[in-house]
Amino acid sequence: MEELYDYMIWGDYNKRMEELADIALEEPWSFGDQNDLGILKNYMKHTFFRLLAENKVVETEKYCVFNTGLFTKYYEQIYVYGEKENFDWKFREYCTDYDLGEYGVEKIPERADYFWDPSLLVFDWHYPVNVQYKHILEDEANRKRLPKMVLKSQNKLAILKGAIDISIKRVMANYKLAVPQYFHGKIQLLLPLYFEKDTPELALVVSKTQNGYYQGHTCLTIEMAYNNARLIARPESNWLVP
Repeated sequence: MEELYDYMIWGDYNKRMEELADIALEEPWSFGDQNDLGILKNYMKHTFFRLLAENKVVETEKYCVFNTGLFTKYYEQIYVYGEKENFDWKFREYCTDYDLGEYGVEKIPERADYFWDPSLLVFDWHYPVNVQYKHILEDEANRKRLPKMVLKSQNKLAILKGAIDISIKRVMANYKLAVPQYFHGKIQLLLPLYFEKDTPELALVVSKTQNGYYQGHTCLTIEMAYNNARLIARPESNWLVP
């Protein structure tokens, strides 16, 4: 699928992202002190993929336009507007609905949609959780995400099971701790895993099935989890922060 930065001529792509961050509602768009707008770039990349899949990128002979899903401080929707230049699309500016009206845009593009089943967004404590422990503990990519204290322990499984059991009970006590994420066309939930620290070090990814249980697939770093969750909305949980 076509990458956003290849779809049109942006000029200085990094500068365009800075301009978008400046006009959008204020929120953290970088992890820690990196100041690279990594969260925003990831958000725009995957939002564009979703818009393409939903056929929500509007193209005419003269212009193209799509909805970023972001809002200005006045809660106006922000659109990317481009015009045709030598058979290529060229970025012109970020627009509001009013701006698009001034340009005579007839079809206002919709936001990317992830909410086909709202029940997937809330953890149902009636459903047991089946965890793929072997994958989490033996897959090389997953092992690298585990805290050192887990990797060095002779009782890795016991530590991991304990963290997951406590996490499930935390979410049962406060359903808001389960944060929805979008990944590979599916809505999943992220459950915080605590080990030695007062803040979670990993997030367990679970998917709800039609057979009455959740499948616990893998563990993600907090950065990975935040990026996936931000595609749907800015996480409001007190544990999933950048």
